[in-house]
Amino acid sequence: MEAMLILDRYWWFIIPGVILGLYAQLKLTSAYGRFSQVPTNSGLSGAEAAREVLDRAGLEGMPVEEVAGHLTDHYDPVKKALFLSSENYHGRTLAAVGVAAHEAGHALQHKAAYAPLHIRMALVPVTQFASNAAMWIYMLGWVMGLAKIAGIAVVVFGIIALFQVITLPVEFDASRRAKEQLLQLGLIDAQERSGVSKVLNAAALTYVAAMVASLFTLLHFILIARGNDRD
Repeated sequence: MEAMLILDRYWWFIIPGVILGLYAQLKLTSAYGRFSQVPTNSGLSGAEAAREVLDRAGLEGMPVEEVAGHLTDHYDPVKKALFLSSENYHGRTLAAVGVAAHEAGHALQHKAAYAPLHIRMALVPVTQFASNAAMWIYMLGWVMGLAKIAGIAVVVFGIIALFQVITLPVEFDASRRAKEQLLQLGLIDAQERSGVSKVLNAAALTYVAAMVASLFTLLHFILIARGNDRD
């Protein structure tokens, strides 16, 4: 009963992250949906724009491949390859070009040995372990009461929060590089920059939301753990 009272006392710390996450997803859906209907003046597809950015950076040998799914676009630092969802690989829209250039921005970070990217890469294995452990924490929490495993939860969600904090500069810098390269290479014009920015800013907000959610979840368990110490 005491464990449940402690849980009830701090449950509302989870709400801000949930609300911001829903808002961020709505913003991304709206911005992406809108600018996936706006063709680029250059007529370039996302794959062609990414190829141009990579080639100009001396990364001619880096593959740009198509992958299934919606907004599954990513840069794989292990394979050193770009993977674009079908809609962005073939799409000749501001949304497709913006997302593709963003992923190319991660490749440019890798080439430049951008420190936050390498820190995030190093954290990936332990973060994957922590993410799997988080599911077990919630399951055990229902059985044992979260107060009994709060100390472990603080460590697990601390790792996840650290990863999300490190992710922010990586994503914002990739977007900055994307917009810079698209303009410098003449792949978009000054008027098109606004549309690309809106798509990438909306995408960045989802990472902000994830960071806020992870920090509030961490704070939730810290308060539970502190409540244990006082009892």
